[in-house]
Amino acid sequence: MQKLSLKQLETIANSIREDIIRMLVHAGSGHSAGPLGLADIFTALYFDILKHDPKNPDWDERDILLLSNGHCVPVRYATMARAGYFDRSELMTLRQLGSRLQGHPERTRLPGLENTSGPLGSGLSQACGMSLAMRMDNQSHRWIYVVVGDGEQDEGNVWEAAMLAGKYKLSNIIAITDRNNIQIDGPTEQVMPLEDLKAKWQAFGWHVLEIDGNDIEAVIDACAMGRAVENKPVMIIAHTVPGKGVDFMEYDFHWHGKPPNKEEAKKALHELRTLGGKIRSEHE
Repeated sequence: MQKLSLKQLETIANSIREDIIRMLVHAGSGHSAGPLGLADIFTALYFDILKHDPKNPDWDERDILLLSNGHCVPVRYATMARAGYFDRSELMTLRQLGSRLQGHPERTRLPGLENTSGPLGSGLSQACGMSLAMRMDNQSHRWIYVVVGDGEQDEGNVWEAAMLAGKYKLSNIIAITDRNNIQIDGPTEQVMPLEDLKAKWQAFGWHVLEIDGNDIEAVIDACAMGRAVENKPVMIIAHTVPGKGVDFMEYDFHWHGKPPNKEEAKKALHELRTLGGKIRSEHE
């Protein structure tokens, strides 16, 4: 894949946010805050970091990307469409009966999806199983990236997987925590405090990096550093802004699990197109 400039990557991420808004308002249901906040991370993954081939999704040499917090899948669909896995017009089928683009990803429906994720907390365990299988097959050159939510780390099976990965030194796993500090019932630190999150992961035998998850260059650099770590799985704690790019959604946990209505979507798209009023929109 041709290397893109940082400006090109940032432009793609903003376009993905616009697609997310269009998908959600058309579907009439779905999650807004998380997908918008993850657009920079998914842009970095699909357009710079991952070894993958949209025209051959089952390529044997591909890296694996797992989405554990499956309710954020609109950002993955939008990014996959931009990367060439399917036509962007299909994005408007989100959550419709019979669609390949369900509200949580279903592995067998859409080429390029590596896991089914509905119940929270399963993605890291899936990554561990895949990593052990790759070790048996002498495929240490392939990487497994797994995006996990911060709120889903209330789930005990996350920490069971963390222990296993630490014990067996599953060093081809690079996990990224979407640290946006919200979950469906409120701020994470009120619902079930996670801090000191870095120290927790270190205690389980992981190499931990902390970054600004809305800085595409920082995401790319952190993954490069993660690939250089030996004998430890890597956790990147990526601090993101929930609802990123839409002023009335940012940091508001109420947008965790609801879509915009038509008027809200119109305001959101205007803000995204003008980068919060910094540029004049051609749609004005």
